[in-house]
Amino acid sequence: MTKRWGITLPVAGLSIADQKELVASLPDLGYTDVWSAEADETDAFTPLALASAWAPRLRLGTAIVPVFTRGPATLAMSAATLAAAAPGRFALGVGTSSDVIVEHWNDIPFEEPYKRVRDTVRFLRAALRGERVDETYETFAVRGFTARLVPEEPPPVLIAALRPGMLRLAGREGDGAIVNWLSARDVRTIAPYVRERDPAKEIVARIFVMPGADSETARALGRRMITAYLNVPVYRAFHEWLGRDDVLGPMWRAWGEGDRRAALRAVPDEVVDELVIHGPAEHCRERINEYVDNGVTTPVIHLVGDPKDPVRAVRDLAPDG
Repeated sequence: MTKRWGITLPVAGLSIADQKELVASLPDLGYTDVWSAEADETDAFTPLALASAWAPRLRLGTAIVPVFTRGPATLAMSAATLAAAAPGRFALGVGTSSDVIVEHWNDIPFEEPYKRVRDTVRFLRAALRGERVDETYETFAVRGFTARLVPEEPPPVLIAALRPGMLRLAGREGDGAIVNWLSARDVRTIAPYVRERDPAKEIVARIFVMPGADSETARALGRRMITAYLNVPVYRAFHEWLGRDDVLGPMWRAWGEGDRRAALRAVPDEVVDELVIHGPAEHCRERINEYVDNGVTTPVIHLVGDPKDPVRAVRDLAPDG
């Protein structure tokens, strides 16, 4: 299998309009993939649409599109459009997102997330093949939808997964899993669930990286990121399952009591160092390769901390340095 090496778009520290030259240079630097995210910044599809024209050799992926915040037909049309614009180069990553994004920001009930993902993937398989869908699923119904734009090659559908149920779904009904907020050693825990039936299933890992950052700076930002994310119920449950009750328990208790400063102080250095890679670029590349050694198919760098020179950071983190 060809070694993959990806980066998240848009690259932190550059406006979207200023990314063209950098994105165009990625294949020559050794990057094979660009993946987008969708939370509180850009949508998932627009950065990839731009990249499809700027760098026609790159594989494009969404990591992820929430299944709750778009209707099934709208999601299918968006995916089909990008798959048609970049034949054979697009992978659709979908997932539940979180109750914060779905309920608090979009005023949509976050109900039966596992079933919603399962039903959406089943619908997408049919819709992206151009089939007429008239189906009542457990979590929604689609009446008489037929996509008029059908890509010649339906894109693979990957599922964002954290714990065993969704990880198994990603391996059983998806083309693989998308994971984040885990250490390299955690990959050994999640990979067997994804590959229970098929050892070739893809695992995409979004990895937080701060190249060139000193430990004090990286840990200060890492603590803020960890308290913001790992107190969200789905991520807390993930790390409880991974066995971090002892090391993150004090943070969870302080957060639950409303003491945000104590929660920050309670995050151990070793947890930050596991989950947010930092230091010289060569060290960062070595740490990223540990994820690959433990079972990740596609590492996807997510630059954090608004690097002073994002172009240099991307070049320094290229697979061959």
